[in-house]
Formats: sequence, C-alpha cells, structure tokens
Amino acid sequence: MDLELNGRVVLITGGSDGLGFGLAQRLVSEGALVAVCGRDADRLQRAQELLGSEALCFQADVTKGEEIDAFIEEAIARFGQLDGVVNNAGQSAGSSIAESDDEMWRRDYELKVIAALHVSRRALSALEASKGALINVLAIMARSPGANSTPTTASRAAGLALTKAMANEVGPLGVRVNAILIGLIESGQWVRRADSANVSLDEFYVNMAKNSKIPLGRVGRAEEFADLATFLLSPRASYITGVGISIDGGLSPVI
Repeated sequence: MDLELNGRVVLITGGSDGLGFGLAQRLVSEGALVAVCGRDADRLQRAQELLGSEALCFQADVTKGEEIDAFIEEAIARFGQLDGVVNNAGQSAGSSIAESDDEMWRRDYELKVIAALHVSRRALSALEASKGALINVLAIMARSPGANSTPTTASRAAGLALTKAMANEVGPLGVRVNAILIGLIESGQWVRRADSANVSLDEFYVNMAKNSKIPLGRVGRAEEFADLATFLLSPRASYITGVGISIDGGLSPVI
C-alpha cells in the first residue's frame, strides 16, 4: 500500500531515540522529511547520522516554550510546510498519591500536557494549510489507571481529553487529531532501566512481559508502534480523527 507520504513533513518531539526515533526512521523509509527534537546532544547526533542529512535534529526541551517555538520555526523555515506533528516526549512517573508531592505533579503535567498543548497550538496554522494530522502519544493507563500510577496516569488521561477536544475544534479546518495509547513497548527508557538493573535487555523484556501477563506474551516492538503512527499520519487515514487507539498486545483491561 502506498501511504502517500513522499515529500510530506512530520515533526516529532522526543524523537532522538526510542519510539520517536523508530517512527522517524519509518517515515524516512516512506519518503517523508522529518524534524525531531530531544534534549541529549549525543543522541541527537546519532539520530542525525542514521536519519540522514535531510532530517532536522534539533536540541530542545519541550517544557521550555521558547525552545519549542525555535524548533517549529526552524522546521517550517527549512521544509516550507508541516504535514504532521507527533507529541511523543515524555517519561513514566509512578507513585502513590499519598507519597507524591506537588512538584512531582507539576513537572509531569508540564512535560506531558502543557508541552503537547504548546506544540499543538504553535503548529496548528501550518497543519491547517496542509490539511495535516496530529498524534498524541499516550498510555493505556489513561483509561485504566492502577494503584501507584500517578501522576502519569492523570496526565495521560488529560492528554486523551485534549485529543478529543482538539479533534472537535480543528476537524472543520481539515486537521485530524488522534491518540495512540501504548502498552509495554521497546523504548530507550527500558534500555536504561535494564542497564541500571544490570540485566540483559532480552531478559528484561521477557520478565516484563511475563510479570505483566501480556496476552500476546511479549513486549511490543518499536516498529509496530511506528507502523500504526505512520498510517495515522498518512492520507490513507483521512477519515480517522478523535480516537485513541491502543497498541498493547491485549494488555489493557478495557477496549
């Protein structure tokens, strides 16, 4: 199937490694042009080498509005358009409500909700011009929060509400907005946790899948996430908006 992405421009936050980088690679393979941002200079350099000279790899912290504005402005200046945006930046933060503090909640909300809102608002005029698409990368626990899962689950639930509200607002402008709710999928944060635990990555993933009782019996692959996101960004998904799609191997207890 031709996804009609050749020459289209997609901006991805948190795209220097993990799921965001996997998506960038998939988009490049489809002929798209990508702009990714991240905080770590070394990861960005590696991403630049692997994505090629046409990609824009920009150092920016999504919680700092002026840095994100500079990233988006640079992407539009270089490519002349913006056809897709993926709000992917984030990391897991789980604690009991009783043991968490206000600052922990503020940091998480800034990273996962305010940052996505800022990026979306800033990119909207460009997406309207191209009749483009936006994806918010969330987590299945946005729909089924468990104990000791906040503030992440609360922030992700807010992201789901933001997705639906935005889809209703910008649909008449020809812009589509969807969310992908991920379960346990290979990513950079798990690589770093395996290193910290001094276990091999394969063993870490096997134990994670077993302990979590994933029906398909394994952790998801980054390319499986990338395939779904690439489709949702493409014109082939032209009548899909305002939905949250889970990719979790059956882990979520709700549909």
